[in-house]
Amino acid sequence: MSNSSAEGDASYQQIKRLNQIGIALSSQRDKRQLLSLILTSARELTGAEAGTLYIRETSTLYMRETDVPSLRFDIVQNDRLNINLGGRDQSPVDNFPPIPLLTEDGKPNNKMVVAWSVNNNRTVNIPDAYAHEGFDFSGTRAFDQRTGYRSCSFLTVPLSDHDGHVIAALQLINKLNDKGKISAFTQKDQELAESLASQAAMAIINQRLINEMKTLFDSFTRVIATAIDSKSPHTGNHCRRVPDATLMLAEAASRSNHPALSDFKMTEADFYELKTAAWLHDCGKVVTPHHVMEKSRKLETVIDRIGWVEDRLEILLRDLRINALELKIQVLEQGANVLADLESLKEREQTLLEDMAFLHQCNMGAEFVTDEDLQHLERIRNYVWADKKGHKRTFLTDDEYRNLCIRRGTLNPEERKIMEGHMTATLSMLEQLPFPEHLKNVTEYAVCHHERMDGKGYPRGLSRDQMSIPARIMGIADVFEALTAPERPYKQPMKLSQALAIMGRMVEDNHLDPDLFQVFVEEKVYMTYGAKHMKPEQMDEVNLQELKGLNRSVV
Repeated sequence: MSNSSAEGDASYQQIKRLNQIGIALSSQRDKRQLLSLILTSARELTGAEAGTLYIRETSTLYMRETDVPSLRFDIVQNDRLNINLGGRDQSPVDNFPPIPLLTEDGKPNNKMVVAWSVNNNRTVNIPDAYAHEGFDFSGTRAFDQRTGYRSCSFLTVPLSDHDGHVIAALQLINKLNDKGKISAFTQKDQELAESLASQAAMAIINQRLINEMKTLFDSFTRVIATAIDSKSPHTGNHCRRVPDATLMLAEAASRSNHPALSDFKMTEADFYELKTAAWLHDCGKVVTPHHVMEKSRKLETVIDRIGWVEDRLEILLRDLRINALELKIQVLEQGANVLADLESLKEREQTLLEDMAFLHQCNMGAEFVTDEDLQHLERIRNYVWADKKGHKRTFLTDDEYRNLCIRRGTLNPEERKIMEGHMTATLSMLEQLPFPEHLKNVTEYAVCHHERMDGKGYPRGLSRDQMSIPARIMGIADVFEALTAPERPYKQPMKLSQALAIMGRMVEDNHLDPDLFQVFVEEKVYMTYGAKHMKPEQMDEVNLQELKGLNRSVV
């Protein structure tokens, strides 16, 4: 084969390899792997024995006055000295100080070759550093003296973005020829390195843009929780804690040997998608009226109307005391025997005070209202009082009576409907977002946490078979956080044993998924979550044998 044919074949192979490297660069998603690939490939194409990849620390576009632009040693490789620093799973580059791009008086640092290359966005090809007089190679000589190495040929190539801003630099050292001898980098080497640098710069920029967009999107999802927090601190905290509970259970389910979950394995991308859904699961609460979301007492609207009821009771007590004084006057004026009447008035006064205490208790909403309580409310409702115009009125208005009769919690049916409407709002909001392929399931995961296994939940009334496993995981995480939350205004935080007992009954009522609840208990996810988010006094002993909703053969 002639020399020209051999050279042509070698050139073809180099171009082919350059294309292969370009494809690899564009497909690499791991930052450390990408940067390692850039330096390793540049050395391979040019036959360099050693090399360094520098990253520019500050951008001239966003630099503050106090920032000093510099080049950080990101990856350092040297085959002869067996050095490999900065790549993935390699030792960090921490013993090389950054190279300033400006001098102390603010002028460009043109003494060091890599700084000059970056400042001027030009390639520098030096056959022998020791014979070159244009740049300061004192640091190189000191390194050689310490290690016994001989740095000779240098090829320094800047990496710039589409606007011409230099973001990094490649410095290749000591080209080895076919005989293994150090030689100068050729013009072809320089062209190959510059071509690779162009592709590498685009790969770095693309990865930065992807990471920045991901960071922006993640920040946006957290802004939703912040917006809700400004309306309702306890709901904002709920939006922050549910992602933790969700991912803890998802990780446990993914590693579990439970028969129903044997095929359920989550990748890193799956976890990210589920985490995004968890952060957005209550985004619709931004439209929920504040007085409904924060209703901590049954009579609360914009204010707690229990004060109005107390005012009426004071009127009844005042009337009783006036009657008592009138009776005493009769004793003084007429000598009448009114002891029985006075005793009756005292008993009536005591009854009213007890009734007011009972109303305060009913107004709390934390206790279950019994049939006897409803009968007591009915008696109080029918008390008669006179307003300032002398009009006779029942003691409780129809709306007050209806709210005090709420069996559990503080919301009446209309308010509960408004509260449940946050899921319709969440669904509407998320359906308008053009989620990319890797987040296509966010809406389904986020809006299913109030669905039930028997199809009686909301907003769409889906049954267990119509929901994915991650969506069912969200349901358990949401319930557990709500039960154990330490700052709900309408209830005390539950202990572990109480919360799990309630969830066990919810499993038996076909509300929660039985297999996932079993994993939640078996893998002690509740303990992992509790250690991070619950108060010490909530962390009581849990008797697993007494929990309902569990498969005893496994537990």
